Amino acid sequence: MSNDIRYDGRVAIVTGAGGGLGKAYALYFSSRGASIVVNDLGVSHTGDGSSGKAADVVVEEILKSGGKAVANYNSVEDGEKIVETAMKAFGRVDIIINNAGILRDKSFARITDADWDLIQAVHVKGSYAVTKAAWPIMKKQKYGRIIMTASAAGLYGNFGQANYSAAKLALASFSNSLAKEGAKDNIHCNTIAPMAASRMTETVMPAEVLASLRPEFVTPVVGYLCHEKTEDNGGIFEVGGGFVSKLRWERSAGAVFKADDSFDPAAVGAKWEEITDFEKENEYPNSVMDTDFLALLERAKAADANPKADALRFDGQVAVVTGAGGGLGKAYALLFAKLGASVVVNDLGGSAVGQGSDSRAADLVVDEIRKAGGKAVANYDSVEEGDKVVETALKAFGRVDIVVNNAGILRDKSFARMTDADWDLVHRVHLRGTYKVVQAAWPHFVKQKYGRIINTASAVGLYGNFGQTNYSSAKLGVVGFTRTLALEGQRKNILANVIAPNAGTRMTATVMPPEMVEAFKPEYVAPLVAFLGHSSNEETGGIFEVGSGWVAQVRWQRSGGVGFPANRDLSPEQVAAAWSRIIDFEDGRATNPNSTQDSFQGFMDNFSNIQEEEEPKSEDGLLSVEAAKKLELEPQEFQYEEREAILYALGLGCKRTDTKYVYENDVNFSVLPTFGVIPSFAATNVVPFGDIVPNFNPMMLLHGEQFLSVKKAIPTSGTLKSRSHIVDILDKGKGASVTLAVITTDDTNEVVFENEFTFFIRGSGGFGGKSKGEDRGAATAANAIPNRKPDAVVTEKTNEDQAALYRLSGDFNPLHIDPDMSAIGGFEVPILHGLCSFGISGKHVLKTFCNDDPEVFKNIKARFAKHVFPGETLETSMWKEGNKVIFQTRVVERDVIAISNAAVELNASARESKL
Repeated sequence: MSNDIRYDGRVAIVTGAGGGLGKAYALYFSSRGASIVVNDLGVSHTGDGSSGKAADVVVEEILKSGGKAVANYNSVEDGEKIVETAMKAFGRVDIIINNAGILRDKSFARITDADWDLIQAVHVKGSYAVTKAAWPIMKKQKYGRIIMTASAAGLYGNFGQANYSAAKLALASFSNSLAKEGAKDNIHCNTIAPMAASRMTETVMPAEVLASLRPEFVTPVVGYLCHEKTEDNGGIFEVGGGFVSKLRWERSAGAVFKADDSFDPAAVGAKWEEITDFEKENEYPNSVMDTDFLALLERAKAADANPKADALRFDGQVAVVTGAGGGLGKAYALLFAKLGASVVVNDLGGSAVGQGSDSRAADLVVDEIRKAGGKAVANYDSVEEGDKVVETALKAFGRVDIVVNNAGILRDKSFARMTDADWDLVHRVHLRGTYKVVQAAWPHFVKQKYGRIINTASAVGLYGNFGQTNYSSAKLGVVGFTRTLALEGQRKNILANVIAPNAGTRMTATVMPPEMVEAFKPEYVAPLVAFLGHSSNEETGGIFEVGSGWVAQVRWQRSGGVGFPANRDLSPEQVAAAWSRIIDFEDGRATNPNSTQDSFQGFMDNFSNIQEEEEPKSEDGLLSVEAAKKLELEPQEFQYEEREAILYALGLGCKRTDTKYVYENDVNFSVLPTFGVIPSFAATNVVPFGDIVPNFNPMMLLHGEQFLSVKKAIPTSGTLKSRSHIVDILDKGKGASVTLAVITTDDTNEVVFENEFTFFIRGSGGFGGKSKGEDRGAATAANAIPNRKPDAVVTEKTNEDQAALYRLSGDFNPLHIDPDMSAIGGFEVPILHGLCSFGISGKHVLKTFCNDDPEVFKNIKARFAKHVFPGETLETSMWKEGNKVIFQTRVVERDVIAISNAAVELNASARESKL
């Protein structure tokens, strides 16, 4: 396996690493150079018991294979002890894989507080505790990679897993908020929803499916996300069975209502198809700032009159509204009462940060309802005592039909400053409080075969937000919980939906200016809540953003992803090569999964992706030369504008007077023909050198030769696609020579140019292969220099900053900019890119023998003989032989040949040079 992606010097903590996915992670990271803390409490999949044996076995396996690892037996709730183990053993922490987990699957009617609390403690609080302990270390070292583990049950809900769904989706928003907070310190956090055989999935999946879901299909994706060069941050990825895809939120355009008294539940019902219509211009928000609520409010005020419909009433029904002493909750209570419902006005009367209690808030709302002729009673209990809240409804009105979970608090702090108390209180009120109120009402809903539940998330939960890791995770946990309730309740006519409101409340008053709080009236949210609470509503499991007279639905969108062969090992290099396609939402293959069944379909479809013929390998596990030639390498797309063509020309030393190449408004604006190497360069990164030559070390790879053939005029901007294949692998004794062909086409599928990159890899020879390749015409021509003086000589002094400029065209190898890296390579200062010298030489031939006309330039071939230091002078000597210009390029200051065996072939329309 190729060792391009490695973690030498890095320290990884893997929780729950005694078996399944965790063990696979530990072995993977160890095999690629990381030191590992193997954490495992040794409990059963339900969280019972403990044993150090599981962790010890994995550590022993790593040590026997020459790796570095230590065991840790603490619960993830003791995250500081796990991190302490890493610091004592290895002195740093670079990677955290929050993988530990348990299951306590039960239908919601049978779930106990212990079932709920244990799942939350292990999955959510455990991931928080481990990450919290490592966070200051990562901030100090300005580096960190963190993985949170969600699941399909969390993303879509799943029968019998309300506790697990809530916990798993909470982690996705926790990750997203951490990504926003950590970005400035190079701390990246991503979420995976894996489908892999483990101690947990053994209890819920058939054996034949488990056999296809090897953890080794997940580890390369996590490995890629945790590599220092990977820039992805804040993403959610579904992975398993060889299938990898990315998720994002998709939001309907929604409907805007006129902001007046006619905006009521009936109006919402009349526009329901518009609210849930995803066939218009959908949006893909990534931040709470991506929605302009002030502009929406202006549209609402200017909107046409709301549609008229028969009023939706709640006579004879009982609604419980938590946190109803003010803001949104008060607006809900007043509206339900106005429309005939009897209302339990719950409010503890605490402050926005959860301190104190006062019965006056609830009492005032009850008084207002009663004065208006409605029915209401107050309840002053915390939502953590949901049974008491519901008991109030039963004692006062004898039933409960509607539950609106609205109560909430804020404890906003950056993650570095957050305390356990800040975390715990927010989760207890928002997530556990929501659970407790619904749990108390559920048996009554089941008995009467009717119930409506409206839970409250937020845009912060959907998209994450700086300084709100506790709040965002709790709020998205509410979404996961709600989606499972919807599945379990639907047959019993119990519908559950979740809203993400934007309105002025006691909480938002602390983070919004007064004029915005005043503008965002809770009355603009209440009509949606009342509609969702009405018997005529058939929607369940929905997520809705609402505020300023606007309502829209939100759903998941999944990229088409990539399916790798289900019967072949997967490497992170393969993942990296296919990454642009994995995360592509714009190629027409995106879908909208809405259930675990939809989610699994991508994995199930890939089970049949079988690579029939076993690729022949030698005794040392390397592919044969013939098998290497048949490899299907991932195509690479290159989008560019005129800017990139100009930047390339400047990188080759073109002056401001060379307007043909550096000024887009020049009547003859063109692209230098050697620009053809730039779109093709990315294709060199997908070659699995470690699979095709022995003893591969990327530091021993040299770019030996380059051939470029231009088939048509290169456009000044556009999108090009490059497909590559291995032409040959030669055994040169002390090294190996690998030639890669890259064919680049435009959007009409016409070939624009072809390249051949030939690499010499020191130390990889001696494998018994042939030493000489086939004659491929101009691509392999010797181009011997004629025995006469050159017909033309062009001299050009390079700039000392030229490598720094040329690298912006795409070759970011630190050898060309970083003195420390060039020193490792044996150079006193960073060297100039070989393809830059190649381009300068091609430019000399173009101007001397092509009358500066790129259409005359047919192809160019060159061998890189010596390095060039920026600031040195390049002298190109040229001999014209028929339609070929043979040349060599010398470094004047050191009198060494930098480019040899080189030539440019001219098209038949070549004009005679004016010498």
